[in-house]
Amino acid sequence: MIAGSARGRRLKVPRGRDTRPTSDRVREALFSALADAVPGATVLDCYAGSGALAIEALSRGAAAAVLVEADPRAAAVAAENLARAGVAERATVVRDDVARFCRAPRGGPFDLVFVDAPYAVPLDTLHDQLRDLAAAGGLAPGATVVVERDRRDPALADPVAAPPPLAHERARTYGDTVLVYYRVEEPPSA
Repeated sequence: MIAGSARGRRLKVPRGRDTRPTSDRVREALFSALADAVPGATVLDCYAGSGALAIEALSRGAAAAVLVEADPRAAAVAAENLARAGVAERATVVRDDVARFCRAPRGGPFDLVFVDAPYAVPLDTLHDQLRDLAAAGGLAPGATVVVERDRRDPALADPVAAPPPLAHERARTYGDTVLVYYRVEEPPSA
């Protein structure tokens, strides 16, 4: 981990090529950009893999986290890493398909959502999942959503085409990785 209560703890990574952990450099940039959004936040980590993003958020003061991972081996490693980092009591690992979870979310609404899907999952599919999550009441007003993609993804040519109620805020490139930031638009006050 980079900072917070779990700083310096090494996490296990699931075996195989199905899990691509977010690099320390990208994770540091991500949490530097999020700064004040993390303390007290309820976090959703979609395609959680090792759980590194949720654990970093919990280590930096997030109130709670739900980690969604379909692969049973990766889900087991995420649970082990949560315990290893000393943050397991504030987290829940849900072994489920992300699309199914987004249609019936548990543990929200979420203030901060990480989507680090395998790059083979099309960006349009991720947008559909986020639309479903919003429709099911899983996104808090003003929530931040961060999607991690390969910089060569042709769908990133028009990142402004975000699914309502998300608004594209910015995209930042770190080597081969792009972090796309969205904000949930709050409904106009009456």
